[in-house]
Amino acid sequence: MASKPASIRVYYNSACPVCRAGIEQQKEKMPSCPVQWQDVHTDHEDLKALDAELEFVRERLHVVDEHGKLNIGFDAFLTIWRHSPKEHWKATLLGLPVIKSLMSLLYNIFARLLYRWNRSKKHW
Repeated sequence: MASKPASIRVYYNSACPVCRAGIEQQKEKMPSCPVQWQDVHTDHEDLKALDAELEFVRERLHVVDEHGKLNIGFDAFLTIWRHSPKEHWKATLLGLPVIKSLMSLLYNIFARLLYRWNRSKKHW
C-alpha cells in the first residue's frame, strides 16, 4: 500500500493581484498535489502557525514544507516547484547555488517593489 505524499502549506496574499494570479496559475498546475493553500488576506488566523507578522507574509511568499520547515521568498517557490509534477526541473536548475543566490536577490527586490506598489494602490 502506497503512503500518501506529505502536504505542504502555501501562505499567500490574494489582495495582491499579481500574487493572486500567480497562485491561481500554480493551483491549475497542481490539482492533484497535496497542497494546502492559505490566503492570509482573507484569514489572518492562519498566521498563528507561522509566528510571523502579516505585513511580512504579504510581502513574501511563505511555504511550510512536508518536514515542517518554513521557506520564505525564493526558497518558497523552490519548495512548490519540487512538489509540482511538471516543474521539478525548475527547482533543480534554479536551486543551483549561484543561480539560487541571484534569483533570491532578484525575488527580494521584486517583492519589495510589488509590496510598495500594492500599498500605494491601497489593496489592503
